[in-house]
Amino acid sequence: MALKNKDLPTLGFLYMDYVLRFFDHSNFKGWPNKIETATYHWGNDKDRFIKEVKRKKIDILIGNVPATAYETFREIARELPHVQFIPSLDTQFSNKSKENVTRFAWKYDLPIPKTYIYYNRPNAYKFLKKCEYPKIIKKSYGPSNYGGYFVHKVDDEKEAAKLFNEKKYHPMYMQDFVPMEADIRVMLIGHKPVCAFWRRAPEGEWLTNTSQGGSMDYMDVPKNVLDLAVQVSKDAKAEYWACDVAYGLDGVPRILECATAFAAFPYIRDWIGQYIMWNLSEGRFRKPHMPMFNWEELGKVSPDLLRTMRHITFGKYDSSYDGEYFGNKKKMYGEGERYLHELDDEYKVYKVKRRWTEEWPSEKWNYQDNLSLENLKSMKVPNLTDKNTPNPDKNEDEESVQTKDVSKEELKEVLTSIDGIGNKKFDKIIEEVGSTQDVVGVLDQSPAILINIKGITKKLIDKITDSWENFRK
Repeated sequence: MALKNKDLPTLGFLYMDYVLRFFDHSNFKGWPNKIETATYHWGNDKDRFIKEVKRKKIDILIGNVPATAYETFREIARELPHVQFIPSLDTQFSNKSKENVTRFAWKYDLPIPKTYIYYNRPNAYKFLKKCEYPKIIKKSYGPSNYGGYFVHKVDDEKEAAKLFNEKKYHPMYMQDFVPMEADIRVMLIGHKPVCAFWRRAPEGEWLTNTSQGGSMDYMDVPKNVLDLAVQVSKDAKAEYWACDVAYGLDGVPRILECATAFAAFPYIRDWIGQYIMWNLSEGRFRKPHMPMFNWEELGKVSPDLLRTMRHITFGKYDSSYDGEYFGNKKKMYGEGERYLHELDDEYKVYKVKRRWTEEWPSEKWNYQDNLSLENLKSMKVPNLTDKNTPNPDKNEDEESVQTKDVSKEELKEVLTSIDGIGNKKFDKIIEEVGSTQDVVGVLDQSPAILINIKGITKKLIDKITDSWENFRK
């Protein structure tokens, strides 16, 4: 049932000093209630920012977090368990670094160039002496890699060692060089591709960035690239997403980059706003229709005009009106010809449910700070060369990041033993949170989150917390 004005969540834009704003109010055209803003001022601003969000009673914070503020905002999110971040901090895990992109790809078995990550520098220099070349060396953390200025191709050990000695990149992050036809940027909303284009290197060069002389075009993006981008977006549980895919000369697509922070035309940010409004309102707002391969037609428009075009809408195919003529258009796609409107059924727009647990807790995954360059001499750091190598925290206290599995029957027995929770309320908790293990994660990490579920009071949460702690003993 569509939500009335008073039932809609209070939205807030997450802004930061000195950081370009991805969204503004015009991207959420038609939202009936006031949209708040909460601005982070860097430095020691965490506590003040948290108070501002609480004071403005913001339910949902919308916006991207830059790499240099990511770990602070993981702490902020824990202090605001009732606030939903869009995208979630877990979805934004890949925004922080190229290493995080790699670890995300390793976890979900996504195709990427073979990657080597070294925190132990002596071991890395030994690797440089015996590995095959050429290699691609990248700066993992820090400023965004606009223009390819932090990506280097090295052809021998001497060149690689000289680069690391001069740049002091840490960790030492390398990938096998993959000869490729071009790379492809795919943008997705609700896991549906909404824009895709080729970026081709100048003749005799290997960097595809347009600032380095590369060219771009929107035509005939291969099916296996779009399918891979959809899978990656689903694995990231992303409301909106962008992938850079290397299309190898062998025809194999491989993930190069992926993130929620990307350059997008204004009309795409409008579509994201419409999607979020639809996703949050239980049908109050219309789901945006973004037909497949719209980018091939829009890509014929001058980029200068595209940068100012706003509020583009498309009618959905319906053979009962004049659009029937256009519905006969076919396109070679995959193994044969397909009607374009059929592809809209194949590539659907999905709702993305709120995350209730942390997939990438910083205690385990913040390698940048846990294995900082300054602390290396006093730490035992294993050789991280491939996805089968144990993580640095393999021998650390795993109790803080791992808990024993709990069956649905065990969970139900614990919760329904509490006065005030019956079978219906238990089913409601599972439905709202997402799954048995999601509920277990909430109870382990922050039971206060359950206050968002209708019928759950603070008094009841205190009872749940006590019962759960006794169960976990």
